[in-house]
Amino acid sequence: PDLVEPNDLAEEVIRLEGYENLPSTLPRPPAGRGLTERQRLHRRVGRALAGAGYVEALNYPFISDETLGKLGIERDDPRRTTVKLVNPLSDEEPALRTTLLPGLLEALRRNDGRGSHDLALFETGLVFRPTGEETAAARLPVDRRPTDEEIAGLDAALPRQPRHAAVVLTGAREQAGWWGKGRPADWADAVEAARTVAREAGVELIVRNDQHAPWHPGRCAALYVVLDGEETLVGHAGELHPRVIKALHLPERSCAMEVDLDLVERAGTGALRAPRISTFPVATQDVALVVDASVPAADVEKALREGAGELLESLRLFDVFTGEQLGEGHKSLAYALRFRATDRTLTVD
Repeated sequence: PDLVEPNDLAEEVIRLEGYENLPSTLPRPPAGRGLTERQRLHRRVGRALAGAGYVEALNYPFISDETLGKLGIERDDPRRTTVKLVNPLSDEEPALRTTLLPGLLEALRRNDGRGSHDLALFETGLVFRPTGEETAAARLPVDRRPTDEEIAGLDAALPRQPRHAAVVLTGAREQAGWWGKGRPADWADAVEAARTVAREAGVELIVRNDQHAPWHPGRCAALYVVLDGEETLVGHAGELHPRVIKALHLPERSCAMEVDLDLVERAGTGALRAPRISTFPVATQDVALVVDASVPAADVEKALREGAGELLESLRLFDVFTGEQLGEGHKSLAYALRFRATDRTLTVD
């Protein structure tokens, strides 16, 4: 009763003849075609994160609504709109993932439970974001090649599948030893992981305060890039919310980051440019600014960059001070500015 299509009959003939008696032919790829720019970026991102101390973890792309609820994701969040599988491997995880974090956090919990307490994991992979406008997929015949229209119909039935990059980390980021004290992983390391990804695409991230599940509202950063002249949200990073940590049985102060790698790639220059090296000496200038406590450091840095001009080589925030001297509701931000010209030695003026 299962012999209903040409391929069913062909399978029976092949089985009776013996698979070992069938000649195998390898496809011949055309010469001169290497990896695409997109594939090269994905490889560079993986190497950069591995070089920063992260270990790649490959997880199943299946999730459940219960897990998304434990992450604190609201019902009206787009991440709760999932693609349900007709034949899931497990009834407990019947949907395709809309975020990489559930699989990574489960790997973090499992490894921590087995005695590995200092962990830094990463994954790059597809997530599945249905728009609600997908058409129903038709079953095509197998005795001929599908037409271009039929293939386009199949593509229209697929959900949007952007590629994401994510990291999770907990425990010691720097080990203690004879060289000095160690340092625990914190939200700033998660943000730096996002900058590592962006640098591989030749993009500079804009970091702002945000409240977004599953992150701690006071230790969550929204990550933006400039795309087509406008700031575009590409991800979030920071420390996970204590309720999420408790619900998923994770180590305290665990951190995470996730970015849309496709958007980062679109905002990139397409090629990494080597920095220009000048033989002339650098001129340094420290600036301390007292601002309202609610003013983001990123806004102050943006203003300094705009005012410093083309000779600014680098800018770094090295101190944040609060105290009675400044008055309540104020903070002092101290920046180190480095200036350099390519054709002359700069004067004090």
